[in-house]
Amino acid sequence: MSALRAPAVAPDRRTTTTRPRRAPLTALPGGAAERGRRLDVVRAPLQSASGVPFYVLCASILAAALLAALLLNTTMARGSYEMARLQKEVGQVAQDVQERQAELRAAQASLPQRAQQMGMVPAENPTMFSVATGEVVAAPPAEQP
Repeated sequence: MSALRAPAVAPDRRTTTTRPRRAPLTALPGGAAERGRRLDVVRAPLQSASGVPFYVLCASILAAALLAALLLNTTMARGSYEMARLQKEVGQVAQDVQERQAELRAAQASLPQRAQQMGMVPAENPTMFSVATGEVVAAPPAEQP
């Protein structure tokens, strides 16, 4: 076998391609071709706005929300301590009231004995009157024959 190469022949593209031909470009109605000139003067595009104000706004909203949460948490904690102190005080007052009521019941139970020891006797027909008005409020019951 020989090492000769066969000559390369480029295929004819016109005959081997089956793509349809494109239609020629035409101007659209109202375009530059109808106005009679090719170029128009236009304004330069506006500079794009910086994103810094938006980021500052977002950061300030976040900081305000965190500060509000901190203040709310601090206020709630202070209220919790105040409530615990007041509940302890209420418990102490309730205990004092119970002690005083027990003392009063004991004093009421021993009152008749102490009065007899002092030589007092029960009144048979007490009469009561008002010092402010000077009138008799409760008179003794009338004796029945």
